[in-house]
Amino acid sequence: MELTAAHWVYMAGVASLIVVMLLRKNVIVPAVIATFVTAWLYTGNFLNGLGSVFSASMVATTELLNIFLVLTVVTALLGALRAIGADRRMVLPLARLMKNGPVSYVVLFVGTYLLSLVFWPTPTLALLAAILLPAAIAAGLSPLGAAMAIAIAGQGMALASDYVIGVGPSLSASGAGVPADQIADRALLLSWVVGGVAITLTYLLYVRTGSLGRVLAEGRGRAGHREAVASTALPASPAPLAGIPALVGDALTTKGEPLRTAGRPDAPAEQVGVLTGDDHGAEPGAGNGNGTGGGAAPADGGGAAANAAPRTRFFAIAVPAAFAALVVYLVLGKTTDLVPEVESGYGAALVGGLALLLMLGVTLSSGADGLERAGQHFVDGLLFAFKAMGVVIPVAGFVLVGISDFAGRIMLLPEDATAPGFLFDVISSGERFIPDNSVVVMFAMLIAGMLIGLDGSGWAGLPFTGGLADALAASSGADTATLAAIAQNAAGWTGGGTLLIWSSLIAVAGVTGVPVTTLARKLFLPVVAGLVLSVVVAAVIW
Repeated sequence: MELTAAHWVYMAGVASLIVVMLLRKNVIVPAVIATFVTAWLYTGNFLNGLGSVFSASMVATTELLNIFLVLTVVTALLGALRAIGADRRMVLPLARLMKNGPVSYVVLFVGTYLLSLVFWPTPTLALLAAILLPAAIAAGLSPLGAAMAIAIAGQGMALASDYVIGVGPSLSASGAGVPADQIADRALLLSWVVGGVAITLTYLLYVRTGSLGRVLAEGRGRAGHREAVASTALPASPAPLAGIPALVGDALTTKGEPLRTAGRPDAPAEQVGVLTGDDHGAEPGAGNGNGTGGGAAPADGGGAAANAAPRTRFFAIAVPAAFAALVVYLVLGKTTDLVPEVESGYGAALVGGLALLLMLGVTLSSGADGLERAGQHFVDGLLFAFKAMGVVIPVAGFVLVGISDFAGRIMLLPEDATAPGFLFDVISSGERFIPDNSVVVMFAMLIAGMLIGLDGSGWAGLPFTGGLADALAASSGADTATLAAIAQNAAGWTGGGTLLIWSSLIAVAGVTGVPVTTLARKLFLPVVAGLVLSVVVAAVIW
């Protein structure tokens, strides 16, 4: 196949995106420039190139709009729960299970994973830092052991699959051209493999041997515990951190009454607030403009104080139960004949619809101003979604230029014109150099996923790895969804993150007081070993 100048410019754009990610810079500029030059050269019309810059983002926004809406309503739900203190009550039962260090390690891992599937890992840190983390430390688990459990479960397993919210699989599917559900199912299993290996090796190498205390002591010798918490700079990530208790260091180093007070369900709201420094006003989607407080205190004025506790307890039980029921239904529909299977692509709509109805239930139960609260939470969620995911739009638009299904619309070609597929053309022209061994291609996708994860999130490159998976599947005989899932899984674990000190791993280090370099170094062997094994499992199963 003869490659034109536009093909080479497109591939140069792909290379520039990878380089910029490696340098941890913003990828919008090379994506926009590459889109403009590629369209200009292919059509031979400057105006077409100019218009393609806008139409690429427009097409990408249309394809990804469902992702933004799902993230909007989930964030709005979390903000509504925070306003009435139900977010904390959801984790109190888990805190009571923490009897000793090993048990706390398991409970913290499981609790972080389940919460992060629904609310994303970084916002979940606020709940962990308020209740679960102090309870785990008091039970005998070292701060580094707690940090590793949190990072593996949240920043690793939950974000790599993103099975409930479905943002990651949808981004991968936008380039791969396969249903997002197929990628999500494979990414979920792969994330379990990596997580199982990582959490087991971490326990055997560090938690069980007791060497964590020595490592932590060395870290504290270089920087004070409280200074590490107070001065930590939080990076941009798919789920920006907010609402982390400012004084959680006191809880981590205290064995006395304040720590026990913070973990009790009957603790007065003012005591919990003093301990954690939490005002529930910092998180996008949580603020409502009315200065609502945190803890168990009611958010709708003193007249509703008598009804606050029952309402809080009800939604603290109803929200996780509703999401758990939905996940069980989806799984049963796919694996059994007990319930009808949900059609492909409907999962995100079901999650979004459930979150929206639950958010309305929470806000309308708050009193006369429930209508205004619902609108404000939705707007806050929408702002958060576009702040978190806005950078993906121009990058996705550039990637879609290389796929024939979208290139015609983006470059403003006539409807009867044959649209090019730059990415697939390049892969086809070099097909003789590509090993026809599917296992080799799977490991190549693993490396590609880890590379795009070096930007500190990895999500901006998922449309690219999805398109690459589709192009390589034909020559290698591998399954497109599997290749896309491998890359997504690798990008999530790398940039989500468990391996990079400039990812949201720094937030985990901040709330636990562990040096982020120590945390990343100790996670490297367990996570990489899990990633390698996950490719082997994928090769055997699919």
